[in-house]
Formats: sequence, C-alpha cells, structure tokens
Amino acid sequence: MPVSVEMHFTPEKDKVYIFCPNHFSYLDIPAMGLNPVNAIFVGKNDMEKIPLFGYMYRKLHITVNRESVKSRYETLLRAGKAVEDGKSLTIFPEGGIITRHPPVMARFKDGAFRTAIEKQIEIVPVTIPYNWIILPDSTFLPKRHSMKVIFHEPISTLGMTLSETGSLREKTFRIIDAELKKYFNEDR
Repeated sequence: MPVSVEMHFTPEKDKVYIFCPNHFSYLDIPAMGLNPVNAIFVGKNDMEKIPLFGYMYRKLHITVNRESVKSRYETLLRAGKAVEDGKSLTIFPEGGIITRHPPVMARFKDGAFRTAIEKQIEIVPVTIPYNWIILPDSTFLPKRHSMKVIFHEPISTLGMTLSETGSLREKTFRIIDAELKKYFNEDR
C-alpha cells in the first residue's frame, strides 16, 4: 500500500509533544507508528485483550478503562508522569472509534488537552484521511487505497490555564476537520 507522511514542522529532538490524531479505523494505531517521534500511546484497555499484542501494549503504553472514574484519573496521572519523564504521547481525542459517519469526527474529550496545559507542552494535531476507507470499522477486509498521515504545526500551550482547555480542544478539532474537508468536500 502506498504510504505518505507530511510533516508541517520539524520535531525538536529533546522536546515532548502530545499527538492528537482523528480515529476512524483500527489501522490508525499502526499508522501512528510512522511518527518520527517515539511516543507512548494512551488508549482503551480493550487493546489488552488481543493475544500477544495486548500484553506488549499494556507493558509499553498507558491503558484506560473508560467505564471507571478511578482508571481515568490514574491514566491522567500516568500520562503526566510520562511527560515529566520526557516521553511524548499519542492520544486519540475522540476516545476511540466513535463516529458512525466518517470522515465526520466525534466530539473530542478533554484528557489530552488538560495534560498539555498542565505540563505546558505542545499539542500536534494529526490528520489521517483515508484509513476509514482502507479498513472500515465494520470489517477486517482491507481495501486498496493509499495511506496518508499529516502532522500539523504544534499548538503552543505556554501560559494557558485549565480554563482554556475547551478552546485548545476546539482549535485542534478545527485544524483536523479543515484538513479532512480538503479531501472530502461533501456537505458535512
């Protein structure tokens, strides 16, 4: 499958980022492996159930049980600690493959944006336009199509307070949504 990566910035070697991609397909997780920055994934604990992969995922990444308030809180603490340890994060802000009408995104959750503001690190919006066509959520039979991952310019959180979480979340959403609309012009 042809793959292309667009970087709209040059990542700084020792800088920590939070990468926030849209999420329409299970193919989005391996697509984020094209990220030139080594990042820890923060994701649902459902991934732990996959034989062999689940064990490795649990050991290398941060998992969350979205049904548990305690787990969500502990995940925020672990994500904050990872950032303090100099590790970048990948967080799918939709909270999973939620939308039933790709390429229309679901509303973003606050976790990535709260962590970015609390730790004063940059958010990198990421657009993955075609994976929902290649591997729709409803099937495990891939279709032939090129894969593309677009890493947008980082959004600074320097000086932001938690009261600005919503505006940071919405700005990130708008950047990804505008990019998706370049590829899919139908009324959404």
